[in-house]
Amino acid sequence: SFQAHQKMTKKIHATVPPAIARSDFARDFLWGCSTSSYQIEGGAAEGGRVESIWDRFCERPGAIRDGSSGAVACDHYHRWPEDLDIGRDLGLNAYRFSVARPRIIKGPGARPNPQGLAFYSRLVDGMLERGLEPWLTLYHWDLPQYLQDQGGWNERATAYAFADFADAVSAHLGDRVKHWITHNEPWCTAIHGHFEGVHAPGIQDFRTALQVSHHVLLSHGLALPAIRANVPDAQVGIALSLHPLTAASGKPEDIAACARHDGLRNRWFLDPLHGRGYPADILDLCAADAPVVLPGDLDAIAAPTDFLGVNYYFPEIIEHAPGAAPLEARVVPREGVPRTAFGWEVSPEGLGALIRRIEADYDPGPIYITENGSTWEDTVGDDGEIDDRERRDYLASHLAALRDTIAGGSRVKGYFAWSLLDNFEWAEGYLRRFGLTHVDFETQQRRLKGSGKWYRAFLKQEEDAQ
Repeated sequence: SFQAHQKMTKKIHATVPPAIARSDFARDFLWGCSTSSYQIEGGAAEGGRVESIWDRFCERPGAIRDGSSGAVACDHYHRWPEDLDIGRDLGLNAYRFSVARPRIIKGPGARPNPQGLAFYSRLVDGMLERGLEPWLTLYHWDLPQYLQDQGGWNERATAYAFADFADAVSAHLGDRVKHWITHNEPWCTAIHGHFEGVHAPGIQDFRTALQVSHHVLLSHGLALPAIRANVPDAQVGIALSLHPLTAASGKPEDIAACARHDGLRNRWFLDPLHGRGYPADILDLCAADAPVVLPGDLDAIAAPTDFLGVNYYFPEIIEHAPGAAPLEARVVPREGVPRTAFGWEVSPEGLGALIRRIEADYDPGPIYITENGSTWEDTVGDDGEIDDRERRDYLASHLAALRDTIAGGSRVKGYFAWSLLDNFEWAEGYLRRFGLTHVDFETQQRRLKGSGKWYRAFLKQEEDAQ
């Protein structure tokens, strides 16, 4: 109930962050924040940028809760020096960003857009000048609309076009960028965008979603040799949204439903990336909806990577739900637990459980937490301060869980908080704020929140102790 949620939120609000220090982690541990192009850049009609599927989706009535778009967002396209200064002043040593594909390739077969490449070249130089290691994501959901008009990710040609895009960007920036993430959250691209229809391009068809997932994974595999050819010392990986799962009860039907949900939520991506192909149990259930996989595809997808990016936000409880699409499994809320303003369960222990499961089942090598964060009802006080201690506690408790997981032998090498800035939160528009920095979207004023100040103090402890 709402009352229970309020009571639990107050309980979080009254807590004290766990005792944790930067020195609890290795000296070479990576500390960053993550952002994405469409969510922060704006400048939608500048620098030769063409329309993306999100530009088009935002025009659809009712698609975005507040009727907004990312046309301006945080105006990072013009204000990036200020934003990188914030990252430097926080004490970060890494910054994860994405390249807007509509800024780079303006049409089928077109040569790379010099203006777009120049923008990201300036951005990368700005990071290096501030001591921020660039972590570049090639695809964070902003497919050019011209490709969607040709069938988008449902078409195999889009996977090959992605490899050409990866080649163009890595050829231009590979002398300075050594860490590359091909895709952010392929599950969201496929399921949110092509089955549930709540993300661009807003399609609702399960067979299409599964074919999309395959072409996205294939494009990852096709991009790897292009990146490595241009950047011999590149570190390349992919960032997956993954969830620790628990059956709602000990009933056999709930346990089986949890296994099915895990098959589509987690194993559908982890298995082929680690050389196992798609899960046989899920392929059987999908039957005629299963994707077309051509000879050599699975070998390309399973090409060795240098790390696995894990985006963790919350665990899921699963029950058997007869008739529920697509696999008769349903996520149900756990009672009596704290939740963010998004309704997501706050579970630091879930982060540790997820990492241990991934390592036990797949042994992926180095892991980086490429996103982790929370949204709350932030308010700006009369003094201009944002006392978001719920986000501070979320951050501190998850870092404590990460410390303990590493102490148990896990190979986690870095952590990126989501996000540096409040931004355009996809279908939620500007109604949800994840940033460590508050953005006034009318004036574009940036204010470091209490959580950001906590992160800064945490990151500078070691520095201050010298």
